[in-house]
Amino acid sequence: MTDLASAWYAVCQFVARVLFVTIFGIRVFHRERLPRTGGVLVVSNHQSFLDPILAAVGMPRPFHPMARETLFRFLPFAIIIRSLNAFPVRRASADLGAIREALRRLKDGQVVLMFPEGTRTRDGSIGRLQGGPVTIAARAGVPVLPMVIDGAFDSWPRTHLLPRPHQILVACGEPLSAEEAAAGDPDALMEVLRGRMLELQAELRRLRRSTV
Repeated sequence: MTDLASAWYAVCQFVARVLFVTIFGIRVFHRERLPRTGGVLVVSNHQSFLDPILAAVGMPRPFHPMARETLFRFLPFAIIIRSLNAFPVRRASADLGAIREALRRLKDGQVVLMFPEGTRTRDGSIGRLQGGPVTIAARAGVPVLPMVIDGAFDSWPRTHLLPRPHQILVACGEPLSAEEAAAGDPDALMEVLRGRMLELQAELRRLRRSTV
């Protein structure tokens, strides 16, 4: 990123952090598990439209979210999200262009964010994860970090037009190393990551109950 792009990202991250702490009481746990240097592929559950911001707002490094192609069709919005590192992917097919772009950014030492459930949850649970991210991480030679967002579904389920205040918690899990990603079956490894995400979700829900 250029100095100007880094400054713009930092300003937007600060504003978002203030807003999300005020409105949603957002708290982030285990952020130290995110490697401080080198390419990293972050895989997160998908609860709401807010998720790309929620995933990145408390992190010490800029995120590069892979976002569905339809979000880039409105030019003013596309300019904004591209300026915040987002790049498009077509969900209905194997988008080789998006895969190449993810690989390029990972090999360039960036943090790429993907939502391997493919779509927002309908009930707040963590669904089956597609195996593609592990294959991408193996090709790029980078670790895969699981992340969980919880509370965003209660704030903005897909049946609601606008979000409402509700506490949102975010946590990073133990990463899968580049060597593990390269050596195992992608679908089986995504099940391992899903297990870690389910444990994180349970941890966050226990924390929320203990503070009520």
